[in-house]
Amino acid sequence: MATDKELNDFLQNVERRAFKQAVYAVRKDESALDIVQDAMIKLAEKYGDKPAAELPMLFQRILQTTILDYFRREKVRNTWVSLFSGFGRGDGNDDDDFDILASLEAEQGSAAAESSADQVERTQTLRLIDDEVQKLPTRQREAFLMRYWQDMDVAETAAAMGCSEGSVKTHCSRATHALAAALQAKGITL
Repeated sequence: MATDKELNDFLQNVERRAFKQAVYAVRKDESALDIVQDAMIKLAEKYGDKPAAELPMLFQRILQTTILDYFRREKVRNTWVSLFSGFGRGDGNDDDDFDILASLEAEQGSAAAESSADQVERTQTLRLIDDEVQKLPTRQREAFLMRYWQDMDVAETAAAMGCSEGSVKTHCSRATHALAAALQAKGITL
């Protein structure tokens, strides 16, 4: 078993390399710091009692998993952001003259720069989404909100809900499919 000093020494020695590795992967210093910190905490909490010789391999696995989790969260966030930012283009009309730069410039403005019609449309759409989330079965709604709005991982959600990780994944999958179908029926497309 690793002593507290051995664990502390290992974490101090690996800190810079782990940070560089995370920065290369995510290309954001702040996110890389969070990833390394999360990986170190997980190692100390869950594997601090392992032999010192096993710590490098365990830490590397935890770091890689934490980086993958970061990308998964970003993918989910980007999906929802693209859903919310695409409200004006929900007409199914895929024009070839669509200019991505024009849409990016519009998103960079503040809420005050947004037209009243856009604000009303966004408010109505968010209300529709909220209504559909409320219509989900309780367990699906719980899993969906914990995973995608509160940013909890599968294990944390499973612990909070008192079920298996597989059940959390099933509930989330069913919730996202049900929401997508309900919103698409109302004319809100991804």
